[in-house]
Amino acid sequence: MQTPDFNLLVTLDALLSEGSVARAAQRLRLSPSAMSRALARLRQATGDPLLVRAGRGLVPTPRALELRERVSQLVDEVQAVLRPQEALDPERLVRTFTLRTGEGFVETFGPNLIARVSAEAPKVRLRFVPKPDRDSTPLRDGTVDLEIGVVGRTMGPEIRTLGLFRDRFIGVVHRGHPLSTGKITAARYAAGRHIAISRRGIDRGPVDEALESLGLERTIVTMVGGFSAALALARTSDLIATVPEKTTAALRDDMHSFALPFAPPQVTVSLLWHPRMHADPAHRWLRGCVREACAQQLATASTEQDIN
Repeated sequence: MQTPDFNLLVTLDALLSEGSVARAAQRLRLSPSAMSRALARLRQATGDPLLVRAGRGLVPTPRALELRERVSQLVDEVQAVLRPQEALDPERLVRTFTLRTGEGFVETFGPNLIARVSAEAPKVRLRFVPKPDRDSTPLRDGTVDLEIGVVGRTMGPEIRTLGLFRDRFIGVVHRGHPLSTGKITAARYAAGRHIAISRRGIDRGPVDEALESLGLERTIVTMVGGFSAALALARTSDLIATVPEKTTAALRDDMHSFALPFAPPQVTVSLLWHPRMHADPAHRWLRGCVREACAQQLATASTEQDIN
């Protein structure tokens, strides 16, 4: 079976609309002879004469009348596909975006982001899902529109990234803990009872390496899989949680936070998305909303920060 020539649809639409080879040729900027050849090809492809002579003009056959509306719709749809995309109007946008985020992001940055999105696009919904790993499959298969977190080694090479902010690790204890008063030294910090945080069950990380360079070692009492669990334990015990400062701001409002007495590990929190979404106007708008919401929240928090 021969591959159909879809250019003939445009020709057929012009012929059926104009009812004249000459006018159809003029509309498509073709010569009358070229249009006559195209009509011959259409007759062969459809098995119908389509237009037949009646006096000095042409009239459509029943088959042509049957095809006229369908052909016109098809041509309109093709032209819409190939036409440059219209400018996005967020107020008319109806869409649900799925965002995969690490712990603390929704609590800290979610209110600003939701308020911004709701103000600009009231019919848009945000669906937040947890980020149990750094696998890029959800971005690749389209189940996640946008991810916020730290870029990992397992991230697909095609994934686009944009840094949002740098975050440093700090110590957190309950108010009234011995470390909530007095000068915090590396030795004093290391001598406490600590919570290790690892999704993969690893009890040693950058904090331990920094302490080792000072000839110190901390005592790990328990291990949890996320920041929320670590802070919940530290809130009601003598344990010390070491967590990212900016990401966990909303999770530790009622606790005492302190700067680590050595060079703290730092991470870059980034936006991640798949290239197929890069040019989508709605997705581009959402990325801008996330950037602006984070920047606004961090600017507000910087005026209230009480950590040295």
